[in-house]
Amino acid sequence: MAFRSSRIVGFLSAALAVALLLSPVASLAQEKSTTDMLRDTIKGLLDGDSGKTDNGQPPAPLPAPSTKQIPLSRDDMQLSFAPLVKATAPAVVNVYAARQVVTRSPFAGDPFFEQFFGRQFSGPPRIQSSLGSGVIVDPSGIVVTNNHVIKDADDIKVALSDGREFGSRILLKDEATDLAILKIDANEAFPTLALGNSDNVEVGDLVLAIGNPFGVGQTVTSGIVSAQSRTRVGISDFDFFIQTDAAINPGNSGGALIDMRGQLIGINTAIFSRSGGSIGIGFAIPSNMVRAVVETAKKGGKTFERPFIGATFQSVTPDVAESLGLAQPYGALITAVTDGGPAEKAGLKVGDLILSVEGARVDNPDVLAYRLLTAGIGSTVKLNVMSGSQQREVPVTLASAPKTPEVQSQVIEGDSPLAGAEVTELTPDIARRFRLPRTTRGVVVTGVYRSSPAMRLNLRQGDIIRRINGVEINTVSDLTEVLSAGTSLLWRFEFERNGAIIRQYIR
Repeated sequence: MAFRSSRIVGFLSAALAVALLLSPVASLAQEKSTTDMLRDTIKGLLDGDSGKTDNGQPPAPLPAPSTKQIPLSRDDMQLSFAPLVKATAPAVVNVYAARQVVTRSPFAGDPFFEQFFGRQFSGPPRIQSSLGSGVIVDPSGIVVTNNHVIKDADDIKVALSDGREFGSRILLKDEATDLAILKIDANEAFPTLALGNSDNVEVGDLVLAIGNPFGVGQTVTSGIVSAQSRTRVGISDFDFFIQTDAAINPGNSGGALIDMRGQLIGINTAIFSRSGGSIGIGFAIPSNMVRAVVETAKKGGKTFERPFIGATFQSVTPDVAESLGLAQPYGALITAVTDGGPAEKAGLKVGDLILSVEGARVDNPDVLAYRLLTAGIGSTVKLNVMSGSQQREVPVTLASAPKTPEVQSQVIEGDSPLAGAEVTELTPDIARRFRLPRTTRGVVVTGVYRSSPAMRLNLRQGDIIRRINGVEINTVSDLTEVLSAGTSLLWRFEFERNGAIIRQYIR
């Protein structure tokens, strides 16, 4: 019966459209009458009946009717986004960031040239500028934008849609979420956009993207939500994005993604493109994550502190799902528990599977991280946990992460195959930055100078140095000690890259 109903609805919709096109002189009353009849017919079909299907079985239950409507009349199809744009566009601003950079010579870090010519490989400083967008979320002039728009900037200016330009200062910036909070240097009330609840966004919802693409001026594009809870995109450490087909181009970063109620549901951040222009795949940071970062900035926080649960997770593969008796592979599987952490205090153990947080399904560890992040430090979240074949509800109180001493990066110098490599010891923050397992120990490469021996060794950012000449490397001291022991006739290096072990031999 459901199949027949869908065919009847499609036929009646097409018939109405043809009638409207062929009868432009039809009266408004007749049009409304036809529309009302069609709505009544569709409602009757969606309400179902007590009839039988072709095989004599009762009809399958239909989904609950949605409160959202499709355009059916000519008046519906002539509606405009203009009033919505007029109400929201003044709160979207252009962000101009400038910084002074020093030009480095390609020979910087090369031991041979430094030995004979010293380290004077810097050219005259120059000004490097970037352009992006931002959104005013508080009348006092608090602006949300992307961290990559203002990264390392010495001077940041904010331009409103009415042409006025103001200086600004950074209240908070967070590389992991790619969000930055600015404060306009002015004592006046500014237009704002209200933060909506991004958890209520559904695939298919109409949205508008507002920003300043390519520096041409404020631009509005429309589209729909193409996907929700998009993870594993590789844009930032916390992958959880709203995907939209509304055109987003360079310069839109930090701009607004709004719903049909004029509320901010996301900050446009990145696009998937092979040409540099929009191909209909854009990503926005959900407003619930934005709200958490903004609240931290309002309280005077300079950094966005992440809640600590004290456990390490991995995704559920189809094989693991089958062994656990799950119909679908989803959830976050606990692989390690920190002694004395919130997870251990709540009774969670290795092998437990987190299925949902506060009733919201957890598809993978990235989704779990997002749910915990938006909950915030000090809050108690209810986890639906599967232990063996039993499911139970476990309350966990999130805490601040244990403080770890800051580790400075060090550039390897001298006559060594690793000269020109910048290294540091692995900490939770460094592991998160390079998307490495949190339990990993060792020394990670944070940078490689051009034309250096380390680059010729094909060393890359994010590589972990495991062993040199058979000696295990756990700290930078271990590394420098092995390298300073003297020139070896045969250097044996062992690196870890993306979980794979790479061995290099140099004579």
